[in-house]
Amino acid sequence: MTITLPTRRFAALLFDMDGTLISSIASAERTWSRWAAAHGLDVATFLPTIHGVRSVETIRRLNLPGVDPEAEAAAITRAEMEDVGDVTEIPGARAFLATLPPDRWAIVTSAPRGLARRRLEAADMPTPTLMIAAEDVAQGKPAPDCFLLAARRLEIAAAECCVFEDAPAGIRAAEAAGASLVVVTATHHEPAPTGHPAIADYRRLRAVADPDGIRLTTEH
Repeated sequence: MTITLPTRRFAALLFDMDGTLISSIASAERTWSRWAAAHGLDVATFLPTIHGVRSVETIRRLNLPGVDPEAEAAAITRAEMEDVGDVTEIPGARAFLATLPPDRWAIVTSAPRGLARRRLEAADMPTPTLMIAAEDVAQGKPAPDCFLLAARRLEIAAAECCVFEDAPAGIRAAEAAGASLVVVTATHHEPAPTGHPAIADYRRLRAVADPDGIRLTTEH
């Protein structure tokens, strides 16, 4: 399959985590399925809504009577941190990250920082110099705040970044931030057309870094 990538150079690469660098879907869906069933929700209908969004916002938008979104989200995070046995890297992600200058990439995740570190460790993935996590912004994805903050911390403009994302909320957030996008489809059952370049995983992806920026290319 031919992969069409952005041809320009970027000042930095910003990566979502779950579904983009690692696969934690099984772990997350086990925890959320138990929670949803306990609250009388239709599990099959509810599960697709959890991905790419902060837990507290997922719960808050349900408007369940007598439910404290902050407390429930904290309990879910604790449960997810105990269930990481089958969290794995997206193929090729670890090797790809190893080629990037440490100060030119970051993880921008909707997961709380503690859970993000736990999942990265479980998948034997590197911890970046910069990580923007759920607690770092007032509004999570699809608001652009997290990507704008990452760019600001790197002292560059968001428009100079390329974001790697998998979930609709994250894609909308990156678009709103004015960043370029590459969509990672490794965990998608039926990838939806987004109008952005897409990769199945990182095994053929290469990054060429020089003083003018980072250029993405593929190995044929």
